Amino acid sequence: KKKKKKRFLLLYSCITCLPISITMMSRGGAKAASSLLKAARPRLFSTATTSTIRSISHETSHLLRPAVADLASPSGMSGWIWTTRAPAMGGVRFASTVTLGEKTTTTDANPKKAENESSTGGDAGGNKGGKGIASYWGVEPSKITKEDGTEWKWNCFRPWETYKADLTIDLSKHHVPTTFLDRLAYWTVKSLRWPTDLFFQRRYGCRAMMLETVAAVPGMVGGMLLHCKSLRRFEQSGGWIKALLEEAENERMHLMTFMEVAKPKWYERALVITVQGVFFNAYFLGYLISPKFAHRMVGYLEEEAIHSYTEFLKELDKGNIENVPAPAIAIDYWRLPADATLRDVVMVVRADEAHHRDVNHFASDIHYQGRELKEAPAPIGYH
Repeated sequence: KKKKKKRFLLLYSCITCLPISITMMSRGGAKAASSLLKAARPRLFSTATTSTIRSISHETSHLLRPAVADLASPSGMSGWIWTTRAPAMGGVRFASTVTLGEKTTTTDANPKKAENESSTGGDAGGNKGGKGIASYWGVEPSKITKEDGTEWKWNCFRPWETYKADLTIDLSKHHVPTTFLDRLAYWTVKSLRWPTDLFFQRRYGCRAMMLETVAAVPGMVGGMLLHCKSLRRFEQSGGWIKALLEEAENERMHLMTFMEVAKPKWYERALVITVQGVFFNAYFLGYLISPKFAHRMVGYLEEEAIHSYTEFLKELDKGNIENVPAPAIAIDYWRLPADATLRDVVMVVRADEAHHRDVNHFASDIHYQGRELKEAPAPIGYH
């Protein structure tokens, strides 16, 4: 009985002391974590240079042993500095070359050299003439050169995403509205054209810029909804997610091009914010209710875009709008000749709109037949 009583008292004391020991341990862990964050806060949670990240590893190494000690191995890492090799890319198209980033080691003896080597990317990525961003994660983009050996300066698109527009497409095709939804879509687009004509009149550069901010929305909305549908149903989309997102990206590149030609005023920027907010939500609801109506409306919207760009070309030919040299981004994106002009850019953009017209009318026809988009092959790459 005495032995049982002693065991009971020992067990009872252990149980009662357990919360106290846990509390003391948690307080000790909290103190260690707080001191770690206090030392790292001004550096790790902002853009930092290579030398400052290294100093953090020295200041906090006593808190992180032995977990972080293994990171300082001779495999290209010193402290918390990770040097990575850019991912290899299989198959480079359109005669462009890819230079993979070489692995570099960082030593305490020469921190400035490592800081200079961390500068990556071209001028088009937002770091115009500045240093690259040193990061804890060490993700380095691949360095790409053009076929003439010069550096590829665009980060918003790559050489394998460029193409030559098909200018032989029939621009006069028109879907005659037959059903109630067709007529509703047709007259909705026609009603949107009246205030646009009134506001922009013959300022086709600003008109094109405004048009592209709207035209880039449907592809993104449709691709997003199909993406979520594919996740919910555990099924393939037949490539239509990629096709619609490709359309949205192509329309956005139209905007990036015309931004170089027409500089929007403050009230035009405010109008874009308002129109995009209204149109995005309206199209989102419309696609949820009736995809056949949504795609048909975009088909008619693209028909109006073809008409607008045709008028743009007429004004250029008359000399009312100066036929300036094509922006550099347009020359690289559509692979235009070096001496291309604004007229050449409008021609390829109009051809793109004609292709988007075909894609959306085709998608609407699929829904009208009572089928789903995944049952028909998606026109991927059909710009």
